[in-house]
Amino acid sequence: MDHVQFIRDVSIRKCQFRLVRLKCMVFTMRISPTNQIFLALAPEINAFIGNADLAGYNSNKFDIPMLVDEFLRVDYHFDMKGRRMIDVQNIFHKMEQRTLAAAYKFYCNKQIENAHSAEADIIATYEVFVAQLERYPELNQDIDSLHQFTSMNKNVDLAGRIVFNEKNEEVFNFGKHKGRTVKDVFEKESSYYDWMLKGDFPAETKQVLTALRLRGMSSK
Repeated sequence: MDHVQFIRDVSIRKCQFRLVRLKCMVFTMRISPTNQIFLALAPEINAFIGNADLAGYNSNKFDIPMLVDEFLRVDYHFDMKGRRMIDVQNIFHKMEQRTLAAAYKFYCNKQIENAHSAEADIIATYEVFVAQLERYPELNQDIDSLHQFTSMNKNVDLAGRIVFNEKNEEVFNFGKHKGRTVKDVFEKESSYYDWMLKGDFPAETKQVLTALRLRGMSSK
């Protein structure tokens, strides 16, 4: 099969794996107005995969959904029923804890004495931070750079319930409206504002929400 690069077959305990890489680029398929490239390859790729289970790194969130999406784009049925998926990243995240105690052990090779006391946690956090700065010289060691580096999202509220999207618009970051702009939701479902004000959300989030609603009302 010209469009699949065979790497090798491996046996891990009782599991058999075939390591392959699809050589047809997804971005190339998508710029084709009629998806003719993937349409031509779909039967061959489907036959090659057969009824095999699928595995990868972050594959449950990226590779497999992307593969299925490409089949759907050309209206070609790719059956996922009964197909098992192994995500190596999920094993990593579940087996290697992301707790302060785990970080203290990893960076400082120490155990937290009197764990979960405020003083012990503060000292451990400080020592981990110092060790990180020493371990990663590529980090810019100024407050602005570290603030940017450690920000997972561009939060509008401190809890991150509302964030800025790539257009610098405020969007919801949770629930049924995740990814939709606050402005659009309030225009089409004004009751959502009342639901959030009555819900178990931080006071600061409600304050930000109210400011956004008032801004939207004043701009009409």
